[in-house]
Amino acid sequence: MEENIIEKNKKKNRKGAIAFIILSIVLVIAIIVGAVYAIYHNQPKTYTQIVSSTDDMQNMINTIYEGVEAELPPTLNTRVVDISNVDILKSYTGLSSNENIDAVVVSEPMIGSQAYSLVLVKVKDGQDANAIAKEMSENIDTRKWICVEAEKLYATSQDNLAVLIMASDEWATPVYNKLKEMLPSHSEEYTKESASASEDQSITEGGVIPE
Repeated sequence: MEENIIEKNKKKNRKGAIAFIILSIVLVIAIIVGAVYAIYHNQPKTYTQIVSSTDDMQNMINTIYEGVEAELPPTLNTRVVDISNVDILKSYTGLSSNENIDAVVVSEPMIGSQAYSLVLVKVKDGQDANAIAKEMSENIDTRKWICVEAEKLYATSQDNLAVLIMASDEWATPVYNKLKEMLPSHSEEYTKESASASEDQSITEGGVIPE
């Protein structure tokens, strides 16, 4: 009789221990899942997968602008560029051929006197997006607005996407910094500063403020 009671207690203790282990495992899994969820949702959105459409590109531009709206020029308009028209393509990208690209989406002010341009270029499969970014940085006309010039130019790439930003410094730098957060695996960075901006900076640093 006493042995039966002892055996029953042992079984009861084993069941309790198993239940405790299972509960502990469930609790640990819940904590891990919660931590991963919190980390993921607190990180900037990233674009590490290949862009597949112009909708993806337009959505990416909208995401870039989230949180920096106050640092952007007004009346921005995002649109798909007709890459079959080489003249239009060159004016937006500096590219003289559409041979290696699939699509171009740009964001620019509707007011032509504001120097601001954000350009996304989707390259064809197997093509070098870094080479496209470099070509854009070297050949784009930073004075295409005629009466104003882009002070800063930034270009880079990731996967099948090449990016060009050129604008006044107050607009270009925050947008490019946001872009780099979204493209953590971006390739080489190409930068350029207008001669007039460099001269103004040198004068200011020398203690003379231009009139």
